[in-house]
Amino acid sequence: MARNAEPNGMASIGKQMTVGGYAPVEQGGEAPLSPEDLGDITKETPRDSRRLTRRQIITRRFWRNKGAVVGAIGFLLMVLFALLGGTATHWTFTDVDSSAFLQAPSADHWFGTTQGGRDVYAMVVEGTRKSMMIGVFVALLQTGIAAVIGSSAAYFGGWWEKIALWATDLLLVVPSFLIIAILSQRAGAAKGSIALFIILLAGFGWMLTARVVRSLTLSVKNLEYVNAARFMNVPSPVIIARHILPNIASLLIVDATINVAYAVISETTLSYFGFGVQSPNTSLGTLIAEGQRSATTYPWIFLAPAAVLVLMLLCVNVMGDGLRDAIDPSSKSGGKA
Repeated sequence: MARNAEPNGMASIGKQMTVGGYAPVEQGGEAPLSPEDLGDITKETPRDSRRLTRRQIITRRFWRNKGAVVGAIGFLLMVLFALLGGTATHWTFTDVDSSAFLQAPSADHWFGTTQGGRDVYAMVVEGTRKSMMIGVFVALLQTGIAAVIGSSAAYFGGWWEKIALWATDLLLVVPSFLIIAILSQRAGAAKGSIALFIILLAGFGWMLTARVVRSLTLSVKNLEYVNAARFMNVPSPVIIARHILPNIASLLIVDATINVAYAVISETTLSYFGFGVQSPNTSLGTLIAEGQRSATTYPWIFLAPAAVLVLMLLCVNVMGDGLRDAIDPSSKSGGKA
């Protein structure tokens, strides 16, 4: 009995397993993969293995936003119109046609003429160039001032932050419209008046952006890579320029884009009331002011610059919204990268 008796464990070796008295159950595994199948799985296409950079992701999301694409194309066409539109006609914005006063649009004067006999098309081209130049330079200068003051105030703190915040609050309550109107009016059409006008518009428009930049810098300046650069004795201006500002660049890019529209509106408003660009220089604001007096009797003087202004602002705003959605990872308008 003892010799014939086998332990249960030993008896089960080499025998098939049964489940509840039923037929044996085979525990078959998956069939081994052939080398051809392994080659198909392990093969990576260059497109799948390439990792997209942040710039490429933003670009993809931007171009998938059809409204933003239309706005960008429209803005580029406006730039080409401002730069090359004058080559399409032999008239300049200062030429006077003594035989065509208040003439309706014709083959010789595409947009008609003014009361002084000047070609409206040539004046619109020059006004678009001037307004677009003012808008772009004001936006760049304004955003640069806000980035420098806001980031440095948050990074250094102490007395410099108190002075920066005090100056920001002071400029927010100063009647900037009146100051710009007085100073630009005194400069008149003298040489450098456009540059002075750009400096004035930028000098009174950076405060709100600087406050936002300061708050973002406060959330970034204590991160590990900033502390590491500080412990390595990297100069503070280098830390701000290379480690802090690039991480808040999305705000600065969107802000600069939208500020173009605000600067154009400010220039147009001041020029409309006679406080901005002065004659013989011209801008869209001066053209609209000149044409509104005869908008019902000679509408071509008013409609041409007004239409160009509306199209420019629409393109810039749509492009700015698309750029903001492309940079913002929580936005779904640009789809997945």
